[in-house]
Amino acid sequence: MEKYRKKAILYLVTASILWSIGGLFIKLVNWNPMAIAGARSGIAAIVMFLYLKKPVMHLGKTKLLGACTYSSLLIFFVTANKLTTSANAILLQFTAPIWVVLFSKIFLKEKIKKSDLAVIVFVMLGMTLFFIGDLGQGTIVGNFIAILSGISMAGVVIFLKLIKDGSPVEMTFLGNIITFIIAIPFFFQSVPSLNSILGILILGIFQLGVSYIFYTLAVKYVSPIEAILIPVLEPLLNPFWVFLFTGEIPGTYAFIGGLIVLTAISVRELCIKK
Repeated sequence: MEKYRKKAILYLVTASILWSIGGLFIKLVNWNPMAIAGARSGIAAIVMFLYLKKPVMHLGKTKLLGACTYSSLLIFFVTANKLTTSANAILLQFTAPIWVVLFSKIFLKEKIKKSDLAVIVFVMLGMTLFFIGDLGQGTIVGNFIAILSGISMAGVVIFLKLIKDGSPVEMTFLGNIITFIIAIPFFFQSVPSLNSILGILILGIFQLGVSYIFYTLAVKYVSPIEAILIPVLEPLLNPFWVFLFTGEIPGTYAFIGGLIVLTAISVRELCIKK
């Protein structure tokens, strides 16, 4: 079991790295946000279909609700980025660990350790410091939708843990199809440029398709808390890509905040191994 857990941790880190390229490549895409979300999901669904080869869609209540929750996560996050600041959208989405603690107790009947609660507090502190220079008031609606994206993110973790029949990838495969269908009316509002098409292909194949294959396969072998804490690496990696391609250096608060988050998660993993 420990062997599978180590592989799962590696999968979670890989998924986080792939998710983190979103901020960089989304700038290439000059298109309606809903159209971006839909096109990205459509491409991701093709990637997942090729992975599954012959998906056996056990459309139970858990998988269907999980797919809808996953779809809402994608739509809420895109909408939040449109209605509030990017920093607000990311920070409020990553209130997800708090919701995972609550949902785990209610739906999975799991006891949450005090040490995990302490790690969550340090992670939220670090995330706040990380974004403190970019935080703005945004709009009430935008901030509220960003919180909903955090709740949806936690919900995805819980539903993936609850799935018993078929591959968990099928849940996100179905969720991507739902998102694609919802976004169809927005495709015809404008025509994307070649650069935008390239950006969407990269986002769909790697940032959403391949990443969620890794993520869904990993969730089975880790705790709900790990499944939501390790992906916190995603927003921390965004400034790295910006620095790599533009030379922009993160501020002092961002550096300290990132260090706190990485230390908290690393100490937790080392303590578990012991």
